[in-house]
Amino acid sequence: MVAPFIDAPFGPLMRSPPRSVIALPVRALAWLGCQGTRAIAALVVLGIAVPPLGELLRPYVTEAIILLLIVSFMRVDLSSLRAHLRRPALVLAATAWTTIAVPALIGAAAHLIGSDVKAPGVFLALMLQAMASPMMASPALAALMGLDATLVLITLVTSTALVPFTAPLFARIFLGGMLSLSPLGLGLKLGAILAGALVVAAVIRMSFGADAIRRHKASIDGLNVLILFVFVAAVMCRFVPDLLADPVHVIELGALAFAVFFLLLAATMLLFRSYGRDRALALGLMVSQRNMGLMLAATEGALPGATWLYFAMSQFPIYLAPQLLSPFAMRVRGAAKPLASTTADA
Repeated sequence: MVAPFIDAPFGPLMRSPPRSVIALPVRALAWLGCQGTRAIAALVVLGIAVPPLGELLRPYVTEAIILLLIVSFMRVDLSSLRAHLRRPALVLAATAWTTIAVPALIGAAAHLIGSDVKAPGVFLALMLQAMASPMMASPALAALMGLDATLVLITLVTSTALVPFTAPLFARIFLGGMLSLSPLGLGLKLGAILAGALVVAAVIRMSFGADAIRRHKASIDGLNVLILFVFVAAVMCRFVPDLLADPVHVIELGALAFAVFFLLLAATMLLFRSYGRDRALALGLMVSQRNMGLMLAATEGALPGATWLYFAMSQFPIYLAPQLLSPFAMRVRGAAKPLASTTADA
């Protein structure tokens, strides 16, 4: 009789603190996730403002990549996944565009204007960027903008699977002796990352259920923002010293990074416009966001200073574009909904 008596008045008080401790960070993550693209833009400023934090986080970039991919796999809409797999033409076309056409076009254009001779470090950076697969964070960024993250994820996986074969080919064609890649090592690493992330994501989905994942969308978005910060901080930690040393060169590379980003975005949207503006925009964002981190890992960081600096500058369009393009994405989604409704009624 004593135990129920004690548990009745004090039980809620004893259970509340643990729940509050858990609820507080969940609410904080949900608030951060609701900031959406504003939070992504703030990452760049924070990464520049606190360089020591970038040095501290740099060793954990690989783990952050894996976490982002786990979250992306975990949030896959299975009905949308099955629909894309039944009609794979779009995924196959987007994969061929991002893994074969993009590096071929960029390599040919850069070679024709003589950048391989005039600025070999920048040429190397452009080719590594073009040969890379899309960023593993691109499905997360697409989700933050309300776009088709499942389509992006499927194309990301197929593109990543091909890169170990296509990247060495384009390296031999355009880079010659400038770079030596290990396709076997890169392929094994990518395969392990993808398989491991898929298994962990499947366990999470089976343990908590798809409904619980959907209910906590805002908190998961907030977690994505925190993980994305690892990338930004690690790459941007040398931005201020480089800017002070040669501001004109830094501004020129920044302009080039934005030009490449928006050129790939516009070309992809134009190429895939017949599939709908919302899908074209999702694919455009994916193609313009290249996973240069994996290329850095493949080369073990043995790159010229100009290549490192361009990689840093390319983070600006990647993480600022979601904020800049968010109004456009809202209009695209608004135009796509009536079209989808009409198609469904037919």
